[in-house]
Amino acid sequence: MAKALNSAVGIDLGQHNLKGVLLQRKSGNRVHLAGYAIRQTGPGPIPGDKLAHHLKLLLQEIGGTAKGYSAAASSPNALVRIIEQPPTPPTLLREALKFNDMVLLNQDCKEYVLDCDLLTQPKKSVAEGDDAAPASAPKALRYLVGGLPRSDVTEIYDAFEKNRTTISRLQLASLATFNAFEFAKPDIFANEAFMLVDIGHAETVVMLGCKRELVLVRTIDYGGRHFIEAISGDGAIDLAAAITLVEKGDPGLNEVGRASLMTLAHQLRSSIGFFEGQREENIARVHFSGALVRADLPLQILSDELDIPCELWDPFEKCEISLPRNKRAGFHIDQHQLNVACGAAIELLRGGI
Repeated sequence: MAKALNSAVGIDLGQHNLKGVLLQRKSGNRVHLAGYAIRQTGPGPIPGDKLAHHLKLLLQEIGGTAKGYSAAASSPNALVRIIEQPPTPPTLLREALKFNDMVLLNQDCKEYVLDCDLLTQPKKSVAEGDDAAPASAPKALRYLVGGLPRSDVTEIYDAFEKNRTTISRLQLASLATFNAFEFAKPDIFANEAFMLVDIGHAETVVMLGCKRELVLVRTIDYGGRHFIEAISGDGAIDLAAAITLVEKGDPGLNEVGRASLMTLAHQLRSSIGFFEGQREENIARVHFSGALVRADLPLQILSDELDIPCELWDPFEKCEISLPRNKRAGFHIDQHQLNVACGAAIELLRGGI
């Protein structure tokens, strides 16, 4: 049986910065946010020889220690697939993925570290009670398969080891966001169709789910830097000044920003259309996260273009905030980009080591 933890650090290994949170479980199953940090590392992946250094400084900035450490990685080479298979124990499917990747995934994954889990549960018999006739076995079930290049996984584990820290769990950033949403919005997660849009620095991850089930995951080649480059005129306006104008909702940037976000809006509409074409449920609102949508202007433009309410969601909605005084003001600015780190820590608190 997994050992229950009373504290966990979750770390988001992003392509532009590192983010981390420290969560603690208190009496009555309450969860406290006791520390967090964001460390910019520059554009592009962090070189392996520098990851350990940035990680060390991030852990120092978070403050405090934890019983377990979990990381979530985002990579342009990450693999996320939903496949249908005859009922198969995940342990056996993991072995099958090692030797039959071309058959199961139609892709050579020999250089990947893969994992999988069941997405759908077999339907139970309509009859109730111990004497009920067993339900017929389903012909196929849906499984989630995720993977990272083996070289990336090795670099991550090496960086933690250099900091004398044992990483208890490594997962994909998109799945950490899914876990954080389940924690923060349990009613919506369990009873409604939902759409999560996480706008990163270089790309956007979209997830659609319904009643606890993940239905679609996709990545869009549009991130916050595309929007900022558009409104700054590719350098005609100072970058810092452009960001300030966006945060203040400068009306002169509306049309420029709208033109830039049309690429993202079109892809989001396509995802919604695909989902609603496959399911009977409709998407009533879109839940956004990421540094870009902290400003009102991008979120309002997307709401107008999609004709669906778009709103920020708070991954710490169910947490009690116990941050040091010097971090409280900044947290209200940063909290909507900490969803991946929160999801990584929550999954460790729930599952143990």
